[in-house]
Amino acid sequence: MSVDRLHPVIAHHLVNSLGWRSLRPLQRDAVVPLLEGSDALCLAPTAGGKTESACFPLLTAMEEQQWYGLSVVYVCPLKALLNNLLPRLETYAAWLGRSVAVWHGDVAAGTRRRILREPPDILLTTPESLESMLVSANVDHHELFSGLRAVVVDEVHAFAGDDRGWHLLAVLERLTRIAGRPLQRVGLSATVGNPAELLEWLQGSGRSRRPAVVIAPDLVVTTKPPPGDIELDYVGSVDNAATVITALHRGEKRLVFCDSRVLVEQLGAALRSRGVTTFLSHASLSKDERLRAEQAFAEARDCVIVSTSTLELGIDVGDLDRVIQINAPRTVSSFLQRLGRTGRRAGASRNCLFLALDEWQLLWAAGLLRLWGNGYIEPVTAPPEPRHIVAQQVLAVCLQENKIGRKLWHQEWNNLAPFDQGSGPIMRYLVDEGFIERDGELFFIGPQAEQRFGRRHFMDMMAVFTAPPQFTVLAGRQEIGQTDPSLLTDKVEGPRLLLLAGRSWRVTWIDWKRKRCFVEAADSGGRARWHAPGAGGASFALSRSVRDVLLGEDPPVKLTQRAHRVLAETRDERGLAAHPAGTVVSRNGMDIRWWTWAGYRANATLAATLGGLTDEKQRFDDVSIRLRTDLTSEIWRTGFSSASSQLSLPEVDERALAGLKFNEALSERLAIATLSARLADLDAASAVLSEPARFVVRGQ
Repeated sequence: MSVDRLHPVIAHHLVNSLGWRSLRPLQRDAVVPLLEGSDALCLAPTAGGKTESACFPLLTAMEEQQWYGLSVVYVCPLKALLNNLLPRLETYAAWLGRSVAVWHGDVAAGTRRRILREPPDILLTTPESLESMLVSANVDHHELFSGLRAVVVDEVHAFAGDDRGWHLLAVLERLTRIAGRPLQRVGLSATVGNPAELLEWLQGSGRSRRPAVVIAPDLVVTTKPPPGDIELDYVGSVDNAATVITALHRGEKRLVFCDSRVLVEQLGAALRSRGVTTFLSHASLSKDERLRAEQAFAEARDCVIVSTSTLELGIDVGDLDRVIQINAPRTVSSFLQRLGRTGRRAGASRNCLFLALDEWQLLWAAGLLRLWGNGYIEPVTAPPEPRHIVAQQVLAVCLQENKIGRKLWHQEWNNLAPFDQGSGPIMRYLVDEGFIERDGELFFIGPQAEQRFGRRHFMDMMAVFTAPPQFTVLAGRQEIGQTDPSLLTDKVEGPRLLLLAGRSWRVTWIDWKRKRCFVEAADSGGRARWHAPGAGGASFALSRSVRDVLLGEDPPVKLTQRAHRVLAETRDERGLAAHPAGTVVSRNGMDIRWWTWAGYRANATLAATLGGLTDEKQRFDDVSIRLRTDLTSEIWRTGFSSASSQLSLPEVDERALAGLKFNEALSERLAIATLSARLADLDAASAVLSEPARFVVRGQ
């Protein structure tokens, strides 16, 4: 049995301390490959024991192979998840006399100094904190990481799909060089559609040299609850949603997911006005406010917590009864993460109630549930052409090592693309523009990098995502959270009221220089607002599934009478915009649209490719492209046939560069090329161009 391969002390505590009669399938199957040093991707539903599947074998290897000092780094995407894991991992490590510590932006300086004096055996951290340790003058990174043997990446799919994944891969390659040995890489994930490709991505430069295995005895797609436990309802407004949530499942603990911070605030306030014990969680609430909410929610019973995706990942919020989804997430993967929050008690089943706030959102929720019903899960793919991350990494290595060789710099990432010699044009630009200085055969940080990124000891270089400016909101000395500055400058009649943490506040004073806003409690009212960067729009698969729902297919879940009625009305109203055999070009007065149902990125590509047929502003969304008002079927056929032979990348407004962090370290041409490649979906666009188009005149 695999449990026999674990260290005897661990096996003893599994039975006598945890009361386990056996290992779960994932934990059982992970023991041998991880003990043998294989890279691995461990897949299981939420609360499927993924953490233990990695930690028990690695703790065993730590003892058997006599690893000492910092030998395992455990990386998470969220600080809250690290804090949540710390007590559990401390318990497991203590069985063997080993230690665990956490290092992230909220950890006090004194604690960090103690970690450096007495490194733990396992360090819980984020990629950004790893970067800060590598470049800090106060950290001897060669001494700290010289004994590193393995890296565990929790919620690996959350990294791989955006630039944090590229940053993480680059940092892992640098840690590999410091340690002087290949690092075993173990990814943990609940929901991915392409596990083999994701594991290959995680292996980085060692993908052809190290054995690798996907461990997935309990695939998420096989753990569907009965259809009756997934329900879709139409409520029409936030107030109606609050009324439904108040009336349903009283005495139970309910977790409600919303797709924006503003919606979290509005629903939280509406629930509290109805006397429901309500807690809120989103990224613009203060750390203390979020912790109070999570702790209270974990201990309470008859209550609701309203959250954005911040509680989608593996943070423990106690024994949950119900998940409620306002509108719909953008991916099946997110839905599965949220669904996995329920059904953890013996005899309980996983459940989720969808509440759509309007007809369009009902359609998209139905489309998502149809995809899920067909067993579809999105593949996780890294964003293409991360030139800005390459530039950031070159500057970071210059800070880390003080200087790097002119001919050897690309070896710092073990020749992993795109950080290899192919990034030479980026290095030349950095040198030409003064971001990097050259002295003979050596490169080092230049004055332009000091000027652009040198504030707070280059702290702005540690994170690869941008954060819009926000004002800190304080009630006395207590920090409530942060708000968009436009709420403090809008013209208002009477007192200026804010909505934050589900409560109303009256602004008493604004410290413009220090970006602080002081408030006092108000009885009611107020607005919430945050600038949110574009989420990239819907995918081709989801958009096509929504089209199929519009054409008459129902998702395999329970629909309320209201949902059935509104869905039927929506099909009657919008049905002419969809056709099962191809696309639709519709004319409604001067509004001419091409209904592609292809997703945002495909439509961006199509709008650029068929530029002569679109309106001057090239307006498009997830499902349609606005066409020129004088379009005829003859103009369409001529323009379509000439343009469809070669796809064009979408055009990018120069103002969009502000959302690409470190774009200053790239030439404008390379920065725009990066954004353009990321906005395109060539495969989906090509598929649409191969389909026939049907012309209809609406209203006749």
